[in-house]
Amino acid sequence: MMLYHGGTDIVKEPKIIFGEQGRDFGFAFYTTDIYEQALKWAKRQGRIRRKQAILNIYEFDDDKAAKDLNFKKFTDYSLEWLEFVVNNRSNLQFKHSFDIVFGKIANDDVGETVQAVVDGLMPFDFALQKLTFMQVNNQYAFCSENSLPYIKFSKFKKME
Repeated sequence: MMLYHGGTDIVKEPKIIFGEQGRDFGFAFYTTDIYEQALKWAKRQGRIRRKQAILNIYEFDDDKAAKDLNFKKFTDYSLEWLEFVVNNRSNLQFKHSFDIVFGKIANDDVGETVQAVVDGLMPFDFALQKLTFMQVNNQYAFCSENSLPYIKFSKFKKME
C-alpha cells in the first residue's frame, strides 16, 4: 500500500513528531492513503511556510504491521474514536499503547466538532450524529519507534 506525507520537507527517515499541541492520535508521524488529501496538505503547508510543497511517498505493508505490532484501526467515526481523539487532543499527558493507529482525520469541520466536545459545549452523542454527515479522510499515525521500520520511503514530488 502507498502512504503519503505532505509538507515542505523531504522526509526519507520518518520520526515521531512531538509538540506542544495534542494531535488526533497522539504524538506520531502522520500519513494518509489518500493522495489528494496529502497533496492538499502539502500545498497548504507550502503557502503557510512560504516554502516549496513536498509530497513524500512511502510503501507500507499494513498486513505485516497488523500481525507484528499493536495496530489500532478505527474503521469509522464512533464513540471509541471520539473519546480517543478527545483524550489525545485535550491531555498532553495521555499515553496509549498502540504502535500504529488508523482512522478518520479530524479535519477543519470535524476538528471544530471535536473541539466543541473537548470544551464541554457539545455532548458526545450529538457530535457523533453530526460527524456522520462530514467528508471522510484517513490517517495512519506511526506512534512508536517500533512502527517506523514498517514505513519505507519510496520517492518525493515537488508540488507547484
